[in-house]
Amino acid sequence: MRNYAYNNKWKKLLTPEIVLLLTQIHEYKGEQALFVETKADTLTQLVEVAKIQSTEASNKIEGIYTSDERLKSIVANKTMPRTRNEQEIAGYRDVLATIHENYTYIPVKPSIILQLHRDLYKFSGKSIGGNYKVSENVIAEEDEAGNKRIRFQPVVSWETPGAIDTICAEFDEMISQTDVDPLLIIPMFVLDFLCIHPFNDGNGRMSRLLTLLLLYRAGYTVGKYISIEKLIEQTKETYYEALQNSSANWHEGENDYIPFVQYTLGVVLAAYREFSVRMKSMATNNMSKPERIKELIKNILGTITKTEIMKECPDISQITVQRALNDLVTSGEILKIGGGRYTAYMWNHNKEN
Repeated sequence: MRNYAYNNKWKKLLTPEIVLLLTQIHEYKGEQALFVETKADTLTQLVEVAKIQSTEASNKIEGIYTSDERLKSIVANKTMPRTRNEQEIAGYRDVLATIHENYTYIPVKPSIILQLHRDLYKFSGKSIGGNYKVSENVIAEEDEAGNKRIRFQPVVSWETPGAIDTICAEFDEMISQTDVDPLLIIPMFVLDFLCIHPFNDGNGRMSRLLTLLLLYRAGYTVGKYISIEKLIEQTKETYYEALQNSSANWHEGENDYIPFVQYTLGVVLAAYREFSVRMKSMATNNMSKPERIKELIKNILGTITKTEIMKECPDISQITVQRALNDLVTSGEILKIGGGRYTAYMWNHNKEN
């Protein structure tokens, strides 16, 4: 069995790029704590929007969809799921809520991971929920011609329980050491979880839920207000590339954690930056509605739709949002991507240069 010890591996991660990311995240964490303390009553809307975006994005990565209207109703717990996709969406909603409300009391233990996985499938009735895989699985990819190839062979089924026991014990051991930054150990743990691939289904969604849980327990709660899952979904090609690069030679214990750690820290930093922008925008009473829309798009990583803008700015009418978008497209400050119901917008960074 592979050696899962983290005690010496984390020191290799202290590259200038990663140290800079850690420094910036620590600074934003302090700023967030101040915002939460002084403006707690204004954050409810951010929390509700993040729940919807997280549930949608994490399932969307796995090809699990429903309509926007049904998604909102399911996340708000106002309707029962009708389809298999909606059953899995409802399961994610409940596990996410469990983590949001009780993360302080949820230790990183194999029994907890199994319980969360069980709850992920509680609406579907699938027997795989809460059980490790009993047969071998592979991580495959398909090219444009439809040809499939095995990208990674996870841990065999009979070794899986022991592997999960070991990474949980190693994680606890490292987190108890005061000289180790948990922001380094968390993505290392998540990468190992994905390489073990302990379940027949739901490994990707579980990895994102565990990422939130571990971040929250370490004091990095930005995912409650800004959807980390959405940021991953918007950069999923980079996510898969980092995962592939860091999993190479994993079984031999010679893999490089740096790509996946750096990617994860970049997403966390992006979430903190977005949170900071939102809070400062709320605090700027003199900013006009079009200026608020402009600032929102400028600070979003990737694209944003008109519907998402209206979710973020519920006090701005649809007419005002559309007029502001038209003006920003005309001026070249934002780019319009797609058309019809698939229209999205993104900040034109080339305009700044």
